[in-house]
Amino acid sequence: MRIGKILLLTLVLIGFNACKETKEETKETAQIEVPAPDPMEFGFHLNDYIVVKDTVRNGDSFGEILQKNNIGYSKIFQIAEKTKDTFDIRRLVAGKPYTLLCTKGDSLNRPECFIYQPNSIDYVVIKFKDSINAYTESKPVKIVEKETSGVITSSLSGAIDEAGLSQKLVGDMSDIYAWTIDFFRLQKGDQYKLIFTEKYINDTTFVGIDRIKAAFFKHNNEPFYAFEFETDSVKQIVDYYDENAKNLRRAFLKAPVVFKNVRISSRYNLRRRIKLYGNRIRPHKGTDFAAPRGTPIISTANGVVVESARRGGNGNYVKVKHNSTYTTQYLHMKKRKVKVGDFVKQGDVIGWVGMTGNTSGPHVCYRFWKNGKQVDPFKQKLPDADPIDAKLKESYLKHIQPLKVQLDGIQGVPLKEYTIEQAPITAIN
Repeated sequence: MRIGKILLLTLVLIGFNACKETKEETKETAQIEVPAPDPMEFGFHLNDYIVVKDTVRNGDSFGEILQKNNIGYSKIFQIAEKTKDTFDIRRLVAGKPYTLLCTKGDSLNRPECFIYQPNSIDYVVIKFKDSINAYTESKPVKIVEKETSGVITSSLSGAIDEAGLSQKLVGDMSDIYAWTIDFFRLQKGDQYKLIFTEKYINDTTFVGIDRIKAAFFKHNNEPFYAFEFETDSVKQIVDYYDENAKNLRRAFLKAPVVFKNVRISSRYNLRRRIKLYGNRIRPHKGTDFAAPRGTPIISTANGVVVESARRGGNGNYVKVKHNSTYTTQYLHMKKRKVKVGDFVKQGDVIGWVGMTGNTSGPHVCYRFWKNGKQVDPFKQKLPDADPIDAKLKESYLKHIQPLKVQLDGIQGVPLKEYTIEQAPITAIN
């Protein structure tokens, strides 16, 4: 009997301990439900509204969008009038997103706020529930510094694409080196290194290249450094200089069209033979840049337009006198933008690529005079742009020292990145 009582007590204790352990396990594994965060966008708690997201379609207008969402014409007119100083409602662009915040509990789901996004960073808010007001805001943008390098196997565009980077870098690099490197004659094995920054919103959404801080290009076994430097903080004048504070710009651009989507189809050649003329020698005293019809043609240097006409085999052409030594001419334009007497600055559009005159395809024939004689611009030692101010040289050299060390330390890495700042930035499309 006593043994039976002891056995019963032992079973009770075992059961109690097992129950205790089970309760403790349950306590340890129990999950606490955390309510989902209230989503916010454009400064609004979205749970407070019925949210309608859409994009502007071809033919859509601000009035039509609101009218389709149960806003009357008189109210639309009031909104347009009261917000015209902040935002012109006629500037809606097809394909751009907009958001309507509609009142909950309204059987018609009438909107009380219209939000338009002209680009991925900026947005315009028009509120009209009670009073009407409009304002423009920008999403916080994180700036991420990156560094990369590559080797040219076919083209700069191909190398950048291989690295998975934005093609905007191609245009930016060609702008930086436009006066020092002939990007139409890059060679297999040429190398580049870049320190640049990209823009992100919400930490992960890429919204574009910010700027190139420093670059290195090895072309024909010759090194070319480029460092960004602000020479005037008031006017925000920024330029690129080499490791010795020499301006990378020249008085003349290398080409009369932007590098992207163009190629040299025929070079300056005084011994050129043409089959169409019995293989006879017909000198070609210009450089032909093939490009799609309508591509902007730019003046390669500051100067005054001395001819703007259509004549014979030249077709539509413009001639610019830069100084007593240099003159340039641009042939076969679809249309001319300037007239005789106009002053044009380097990079100004003076016309558009076409096929007027004697030509078998769309291109611009670029001709170059030195002291009254037509010459090959690629074989000329062209004058430099103004050097950096002597007062700034010391601070410039100090500024580039860590950047040069960083560039030199990039050894074929595919990509490195560093978050360097977070700030609201306005993007303009």
